[in-house]
Amino acid sequence: MSCTRDFKSKNRTRGIFMISNVYLKINGQPIIAKSNETILKAAENHGIFIPRLCFMENIHEEGNCRVCSVKVNGSHQLKPACKTFVEENMDIITDDLEIYETVRMNLQLLSHKHQFECFNCSREDDCEFLELLRRYSVEDTLSHLYGDLGLPQYFSNSSGAISIDSAKCILCGRCVSACEHYTGLNILNYNHRGTETYVGPALFHALEDSGCIYCGKCIQSCPTGALREKDDIKKVEFALRDPSKTLIVQVAPSVRAALGEAFGLPIGTNVEGQMFKALKELGFDEIMDTNFTADLTILEEGTEFISRLKNNGPFPMFTSCSPGWVNYLELYEPELIPHVSSCKSPQQMAGALIKTYYADKLGLDPKNIVSVAIMPCVAKKQEAKRPDMGRDGYQDVDIVLTTRELARMIKRRKLDFPNLEPIKPFGLLASYTGAGNIFGATGGVMEAALRTVTEILEDRETPIDFKELRGNQDIKEATYMIQGKPIHVAVVHGGKAIQTFIEEMKTSKKTYHFVEVMGCTGGCINGGGQPIQHATVQEKVDIRSLRASVLYQIDAKESIRKSHLNPFVKALYADFLGHPNSHKSHELLHTHYEKRQAYQDVK
Repeated sequence: MSCTRDFKSKNRTRGIFMISNVYLKINGQPIIAKSNETILKAAENHGIFIPRLCFMENIHEEGNCRVCSVKVNGSHQLKPACKTFVEENMDIITDDLEIYETVRMNLQLLSHKHQFECFNCSREDDCEFLELLRRYSVEDTLSHLYGDLGLPQYFSNSSGAISIDSAKCILCGRCVSACEHYTGLNILNYNHRGTETYVGPALFHALEDSGCIYCGKCIQSCPTGALREKDDIKKVEFALRDPSKTLIVQVAPSVRAALGEAFGLPIGTNVEGQMFKALKELGFDEIMDTNFTADLTILEEGTEFISRLKNNGPFPMFTSCSPGWVNYLELYEPELIPHVSSCKSPQQMAGALIKTYYADKLGLDPKNIVSVAIMPCVAKKQEAKRPDMGRDGYQDVDIVLTTRELARMIKRRKLDFPNLEPIKPFGLLASYTGAGNIFGATGGVMEAALRTVTEILEDRETPIDFKELRGNQDIKEATYMIQGKPIHVAVVHGGKAIQTFIEEMKTSKKTYHFVEVMGCTGGCINGGGQPIQHATVQEKVDIRSLRASVLYQIDAKESIRKSHLNPFVKALYADFLGHPNSHKSHELLHTHYEKRQAYQDVK
């Protein structure tokens, strides 16, 4: 028995009316559009280009930039295509000399506020703003009129996860709206007024003190490089050239499902083999797969859940592998801390094993190991620096790079990524099952856990696929009979859905035993560190499903699809950990959470 619910933002419409066909012309071409469509939507649906910069459908539709200006018959002034609805017999012009000059002037004004250092920008290859500047041949022709405005600049790089640089901001507002749309937290806002306006944490707070959960949706919404992950490439490049250091890298499951996009490959291309080859070419000494510790997480978390079932709670038990969710928990719902699994995330479990078990196997001093993690998530950077994520004066994970940062490293080395010969890593921490691989998709952790928990409790071979837990519905619920008892589970992803679910859980009489929570919509495959697609692509392509399909295809092809059957995980317990939830396991693989208060910088 299962049911799914979807809490999506409502499309903006022209009020309540019957949607009908509208006949109009765009650049002389007869067009049939829907009466609730804007000119921009109608044009794009028919392959007609209209420039756009601030617009993101259902997220930011304010028409701030006026880059989408068009001519409409009967009007004496240009109209913003993103805000003007189609009407019967409209005759629209999208490109003539007046429009071209107007759009170009708007872009010139925006560019004068923008600090150009494209050689050092994270968006060097996919900047929507730069793309338009080139298309409209924009030059620096305004400096002699205005001179150096000396505008105040806001730069924040202290959070360890996200950098904000107002010198690159064009005040489009997309990040402000995206934060509200995806999380409901309204962390970003416009500060000051007039020429001194900049976007940053509301009420001038530092980002690390603003209540931000570091989901990174603001970064993915930004058309420039004003918002980016904290760049740690230089740290890795220096470490690679230090002969006294051994670099061990781990890669999350979702990276292989998206990395190829940065090299022009179609969304939903599995580049696992090329990814491992690239890491070897970059110079990493050892390569492990975070999928291995995803399997390990299932043994630890599953055992914890079984213990709660036997001891009648506390319920529900929440997963703990998403740092965005852990941030949300500690900041906004600390009373739920006793309900959260004590398991570290697979990233941090891997880091702990690298600096202990694996270091011993390799005969290395942990202090001479540089542990690098490649992740789809910017919150992972902050997670690695949590005070309990290390021992004896060193961190378990030294450096976290996003998928985007890895792509930039590969490009800078001029590696022909799509044509690299695929390889697979080998070793004690590289083997994985299909269950470990689906961690990256929403519902994947729950499905992987149920594959193991049901089989252990039923003491028989149980079903592998729990397909009702898959898909992009914001909140999914299901009930399964285990040992003759109904076990109620739920899957939640995205800040707004988390808020909705917790509010309903507190006020309704519904009970849950196990809940998977991810800070990002779609799960890790849509993490804030993944390759950024143009706003038009984000609107028209189901990116989350295409990336998730890669993980499910890998899972389906694996000969072992249940985490507790991974022979290398079994060997790890026999050789080092003892058994799931053992004293050694708790020492290395488990953590604790604490209530945190935002706005501590307010005196």
